[in-house]
Order: sequence, then C-alpha cells, then structure tokens
Amino acid sequence: MRGRMAGMPDTLDPTIAASLKRNADGLVAAVVQDATSGAVLMQAWMNDEALARTLATREATYWSRSRKELWVKGLTSGHSQHVRSVRLDCDGDTVLLTVDQVGAACHTGDTTCFDAGLLLGEDQ
Repeated sequence: MRGRMAGMPDTLDPTIAASLKRNADGLVAAVVQDATSGAVLMQAWMNDEALARTLATREATYWSRSRKELWVKGLTSGHSQHVRSVRLDCDGDTVLLTVDQVGAACHTGDTTCFDAGLLLGEDQ
C-alpha cells in the first residue's frame, strides 16, 4: 500500500492532530477492543494518515513499522475490523478502537494477540 490510495484522505483534521502526542517515529499506539465482548484484540501503530483513513472509512488502517507502509486490517487476510468508535486517551498518545472483528485479530490466527501467555492471573 505504498504511496497514496486514490480518493482516500491523507490529512488528519488539525484539531485532532494537535491533540496527539506522537513518539519519535511520529506514531501513536492503537489498542483494539472487540465492541461486543470487550476483549482486547491487538495493539498496533498509527501515523496521522492511518488515523485519518480510519476515521473517514471505519476500516481499521495502521502503519507497519517493519514494512514502512499503511495496511488495512483484513485486506489480504479477510480478517477485517469495522470500526465502531475511536477514543483518544487522556495523554493523547494512545487511541482506543472498538471494532467488529471478522475472523482472527492476530497474525498467528488466534482470536486475540493476547493469547500467547499469561504472566499473572488471579489464581497465581
């Protein structure tokens, strides 16, 4: 998805942009939560363009740090995320997306990226 996608917004509303506190790479963390179950599905990164596209289309769009390009969740896998809401945290450095998840959220095929291992639980 390198470069611009035809007809897609590439600039973020200036009011929203001014509210963001980006890291050194110009990114904010995006935490993704299932709108129905409340389960935390994944964490990804967004630049201004990814957030602008997400807000405009309701298709979760992220920035791939490894590939250095935008990616729309599910475009190749079919495991898409329809965005119901986007919230900014109190510090402005994280957004919370609530989504309707189709298929697995994790690239490993798991429902959530947080199935890898329990480090501390109520019974421990």
